Amino acid sequence: MTRLFVMLALLGVTACETIEGAGQDMENAGEAISEEANEAQAGM
Repeated sequence: MTRLFVMLALLGVTACETIEGAGQDMENAGEAISEEANEAQAGM
């Protein structure tokens, strides 16, 4: 869970200059969230 917050904070700090960059940032955030969710579910 901590890694999720770190990833989101890093995404918030970095600025993207193009729409394509924004899309890539959103994709990376989604992947980070999915990974965290899978890890949390595996730990149950």
